[in-house]
Amino acid sequence: MTLNDFDIWYRTRYRRTSSSLTTTAFILSDLLAVLLTFAWGFFWVRIYGFIINDGSVINAKSFITYWPYLPVFIIIFQIHSLYPGISLAPSEEMRRFFIGSIIAYGGIIMSRIVEYQLWDYINTAFLISCVFSTIILLIARSATHWLLYKTRLGGIPTVIYGSGTTGKFVVDCLLGSIRTGYVPVLILDDKPSGNDEYRNIPIIHDLDAGPEIVKKYNIKMAIVAMPKLDSQKLKALQNKSVSAFRYNIIIPNFFNISSIWMSVRDFNGILGIDTSNKFNLSVNKLIKRLMDLTFVTLGGILVLPFLLITAILIKITSAGPVLYKQKRLGCNGKYFYTYKFRSMVIDADEKLKKLLEEDPNLKKEWEENHKLQNDPRITGIGRFLRRTSIDEFPQIINILKGEMSLVGPRPIVDKEVEKYGEDYNRVFSIKPGLTGLWQVSGRSDSNYLDRVAYDIYYLQSWSVWLDLWIIFKTFGVVLIGKGAY
Repeated sequence: MTLNDFDIWYRTRYRRTSSSLTTTAFILSDLLAVLLTFAWGFFWVRIYGFIINDGSVINAKSFITYWPYLPVFIIIFQIHSLYPGISLAPSEEMRRFFIGSIIAYGGIIMSRIVEYQLWDYINTAFLISCVFSTIILLIARSATHWLLYKTRLGGIPTVIYGSGTTGKFVVDCLLGSIRTGYVPVLILDDKPSGNDEYRNIPIIHDLDAGPEIVKKYNIKMAIVAMPKLDSQKLKALQNKSVSAFRYNIIIPNFFNISSIWMSVRDFNGILGIDTSNKFNLSVNKLIKRLMDLTFVTLGGILVLPFLLITAILIKITSAGPVLYKQKRLGCNGKYFYTYKFRSMVIDADEKLKKLLEEDPNLKKEWEENHKLQNDPRITGIGRFLRRTSIDEFPQIINILKGEMSLVGPRPIVDKEVEKYGEDYNRVFSIKPGLTGLWQVSGRSDSNYLDRVAYDIYYLQSWSVWLDLWIIFKTFGVVLIGKGAY
């Protein structure tokens, strides 16, 4: 494709090159979310007033009068680089919202204590608001990401350098993600000829076209996805073409080391990237174990009545035991038995063997995923349990026993080891989890290559915030039931 052809293509599709619209949308959604957190806190204090029969405790509608505090939140969120909020890892977004909310609400509460010299019900309402603020802000931010993606109002036009495997991978990631905020509009490469487009994105075979692209269209972002380019050629490319863009990112030749928490080390002028496995630190193992026990204990108490009802329904709707246990591989290759609510008929293994012998398509599906999308062995209530993942709730027993963690790779059977290949020992150097990154990203819709990639990403990128984000995301995935069968 020539520049003249690209000119027609680009001008009929794009008019904005800045992140101003995206930033404005996020500021408005955050303002609304903070106001909702105010309302939530005031609502519960008002409920307390009804319980003690004291109508003077608080006026639930009075939260609106505290709108002058809203700009404080936006200023603090801006300090924490939450605007424009583009290409920000969800777990990092959660961390910044949490810290920003603590600072903002802490400042509000302290200023009121200093002013009135007492702790009143308004402060209690703000304290409740603070507890729920991160969750409400994340829900609002996720909804805004989705809205901008669906309406195509968001997204910053981006030029990709490189049409090879890495360049195409970057384009695929940008087009397939709601959250990245960048839209590929042009691919530049150094091939004299070849395809003129990839996934409807024009390709111009001229790496030197960068300055002219910036001058004519004011595109501000470029991503260099040419990891095999030697250092001298890369330096020349940066000086001659890439530097014309206001912002540019280079995908390094170790881009497959996917850790969002990597840090840069300086060895007397030599650049080093720290990719240490954080699970090798005893303190991190202790933190993760304490998180498991806290969440499972508190959550177990809340859902216990529901679990009892589920057990009764299983018992009265199909013959067989309530719980089902299966031998699985866990941390460092140790075997253990996972517990689940029984969702299949009692002779499921015999029926599976017969089905696979009679239907080669089902056999192929089973060999690829070790699951069947339309499994005839599942009972009526079992299908609901699987769709909502309620069948896995009894695995809290495994977590309490220390065989599993709340978040981690899924426990597997012997036949699945080969699917992980050389990554098996590394992935299962930690405890398997009740939920995990692949479950909230694709669940049963994703293939094993994706599943292994998610597990490795989790291992390399672990943090308390990543675990909290996965737990938060799990609730939404379970409610929707997407990808579960």
